[in-house]
Amino acid sequence: MAAVTAAAIGGSLAVSAPAAHAAAAGTAPSCIGRYVTGTPEGFDVHLTNNCGRTMRVKVIVNNGGDSPCYTMAHGTSRLFIYEGVFGTYDRTVTC
Repeated sequence: MAAVTAAAIGGSLAVSAPAAHAAAAGTAPSCIGRYVTGTPEGFDVHLTNNCGRTMRVKVIVNNGGDSPCYTMAHGTSRLFIYEGVFGTYDRTVTC
């Protein structure tokens, strides 16, 4: 079973709702920057809000725990760190 470790810029993270709940959310708009970097332990996702308004987004992970729903003011960023053998980045959605 995959372990999840999380870190944040400007806040804290925790594993949140099951993926079935996230399925109802839509893909985050392109003004939410996503920079995904593979690591030896899993992957990192650096999110930036360039939308001009506050946005709520979360990272969806295949075969692993998703990020919590982040409330991001315009111009802020968050870093989600996933550590696990099986999880892969799927997408970023609104929540």
